[in-house]
Amino acid sequence: MNRRAQLPDGRLLRLDDGLLGVLRAGVLTVDGVAVREEPAVWEETASLGAQMRARYASCAPSDIPGLREARDLYNAFGMEPTRHRPSSEALLRRVLQGKDLYRLNNVVDTCNLASLEFLLPIGLYDRDLVRGDVTLRLGREGEEYPGIRKGPVHLAGRLGLFDDGGGFGSPTSDSQRTCVHAGTTRLLAVIMSTRAFAPDAMGACVSRFGELLVRHCGGAVTFAGLLDGGS
Repeated sequence: MNRRAQLPDGRLLRLDDGLLGVLRAGVLTVDGVAVREEPAVWEETASLGAQMRARYASCAPSDIPGLREARDLYNAFGMEPTRHRPSSEALLRRVLQGKDLYRLNNVVDTCNLASLEFLLPIGLYDRDLVRGDVTLRLGREGEEYPGIRKGPVHLAGRLGLFDDGGGFGSPTSDSQRTCVHAGTTRLLAVIMSTRAFAPDAMGACVSRFGELLVRHCGGAVTFAGLLDGGS
């Protein structure tokens, strides 16, 4: 497995040595997307939500097998999943409460659909707003960024994505600085799990997410691969 990947524009995305033996990540880039409203993704999300309510209606979150992987990811980095919930668990909890997911635009809504389907955290970024190479590593003391629709996301001792401008992503919330907006055309997506999540399963998630993005947002997949923190 690879600990680094070269993106189509030549930039590198790599795993820090501190993640050896712990992290597996699926990486995807899609170019040529068009940001808009897309009722089809709302319908697909509503259908999946109904299926999940039927399947898990009587279950506590801790009893839902698919949530264990994201929780294990948090625990592996000393993060308490009941205090700072993985983004995928937050989506599932909302669905199980009978609430619709927030509708923002076709790109973000497709990411939420995929995260709900996989029950894994997915970071989604406007690649043109990412500055230079990207490293997945543990945050250092004082590192943080303004989260989307929330206050600062603190990264000290926690898993995050970092570029030349600092932190911009985590399994909990992405940053305002690199978020998808009306003019976004090039995407970078990172699906996060522990190494206990099989490479074939992660590869299937990457492939499925690319399919969903192209169907609902247009464009084409320009890179798909896995990063592995094997020692």
